[in-house]
This record gives sequence, C-alpha cells and structure tokens, in this order.
Amino acid sequence: MLYAKARARTAPTPLPDASVQVLPAALAPTVDGQGVPGDRPALTWHGDLEDARDELRLRLFALPVALLGMWLIASSQTGHFLLRTFLSMWLHELGHAMTAWFCGFPAIPGPWKTAVWETRTPLVFAGLAFLLMGLVFRGILLRSRLWVAAGALGLLLQFAGTVLGSPTTSRMLITFAGDGGNLVLGTLLMMTLYLPRESALRRGWLHWGYLIIGAASFVDAFHQWWGARTDFAMIPFGIQEGSFSDPTVLVDQYGWDELMLIQRYTRLGLACLAVLALGYAVGLWRARAALRALEHPPGA
Repeated sequence: MLYAKARARTAPTPLPDASVQVLPAALAPTVDGQGVPGDRPALTWHGDLEDARDELRLRLFALPVALLGMWLIASSQTGHFLLRTFLSMWLHELGHAMTAWFCGFPAIPGPWKTAVWETRTPLVFAGLAFLLMGLVFRGILLRSRLWVAAGALGLLLQFAGTVLGSPTTSRMLITFAGDGGNLVLGTLLMMTLYLPRESALRRGWLHWGYLIIGAASFVDAFHQWWGARTDFAMIPFGIQEGSFSDPTVLVDQYGWDELMLIQRYTRLGLACLAVLALGYAVGLWRARAALRALEHPPGA
C-alpha cells in the first residue's frame, strides 16, 4: 500500500474587514525596525502662502515699473504720440465729460473731442444724483465702506459743481479737466492695484489693464507739464483737431498765463503722486502683515 506524505493545510486567506480603512502608502504611518510607528512629515497646503508672496511682489514692483516704463516711452516723440493716441486720449476726453456731468452739463465724449452743451440740464443733475445715491445704498447693503464713501464723495462734488459753481467757472473747470482727467483718473485706475484680491476690480487680468492705462494717462500729462517748467514750447498752444487746444482756451478766454497753467497742472500731478505714494506704502504694509500672519500663525 502506498502512503502519501502528510502535508499541513494552508490557512485560508482572511477577507478584508470592511471596518478597517486602508491608507495609501504615501499617507500610511511608517514603522521602524521595532514595530513602532515613526514620524512622517505632515502634508500641508501652501497655496495661501504662495498667493501672499505673489501679492507682496506685485505691490512692491508693479507700480514703480509701470510708471518708469511709461516715462521712458513718453520721453521719445514717437512713444509720446503712441501713448496719447491709443491710451491717454480716452481718459483725457472722459475727464472733460465727467466734469461736465458733475457740473450739470450734458456731454458726449469721443475720440479727440468731447461735445459739451452750452447750458445746464436738470436731467443730467437728476440722473447723476440717482446713480450716486444708488452707489451709496449698494454700499450699505454690501457693508462696503468704499462704495459708500465713493457715492457720498460724488454727491458732494456734484453739489459743489452744480449748485456752488457758476456756469463760467464750471466751463473753465471742464476745459482744465482734460489733462486734469489724465492725472486724476489715471491715479484712480492705478490705485485699483491695492484693492483686496477678491474685489471685482481685481478679478482675472483686469488690474493689469487698469495699471497700464492709468500709468500711460498719468505720465502722458505729467511728463508734458513737468517739462514745460523749463521749456514753454512744450505747452500745446494752437488748434488741434479743428478746435482750439485746452491751454489756448484757458489763456485766451479765462485769462490764465503760462505760469498759472504749469503750476496748476504740476501741483495737481504732485498731489496725485502723493496719493499714489500713500497707497503704495499702505498696500505694502498690508501685504507684509498678511504674509507674516501666514508664515507665523498664532499658536504655531
């Protein structure tokens, strides 16, 4: 009789327990040679920290580089022509139109010329007041002090331009507000760079467009009037696009002289630069504070 060698039966493979969660190898704890779980670096999210560093670099370099670059472009005759034709001309005409609206005059801005009515119209006053009050109420609903302050300031400027200002003074301001609009509106566009990242004006690539247009418009006007301090030939007297230029109208109709023109435009430009410098400093301080809070969180 033949006998086969006895062989121990292998134990059946146990089924996995559904109550036990198997971790991926990258997340499972390490075990040292003695069977004791070892330490593994914790996985952390660094996206907010990188965003904060990017925001600091943006606020540190974007504005100075934009202004310096536009100044270099405006220093050449061709560059100055390109800046005015494709970028700053639109803010120049919008400056005329917006000042007219705040003074109660209908106006339609267009390329190289803004049509302004000869007399005030109650419809313009009522329409602008309605829009500005809507801005205030929207700010109240959204609990945005910025919107409330912008609407309230607009109503104050409208009252001063329409009620306190005479028609003659208003039309003089409308004329001055061409290059003045380049300076003021250009500054406001550049200041959008220091709004919070979640603001509607900072979404996507909008802030880059605002920065470029604002810097080009500001530098176009300021470069011209700053240079006119030593060279009166830089003042654009004469006829442009079939009508008298703004400096010509201010001198011939309102009795300004060359020094008054230069002083008032350069002083306005320097005031705008002071606002930019303040916004730059505050923006850097906030960005650095936000970065420090992420790098050294409380209790860390």
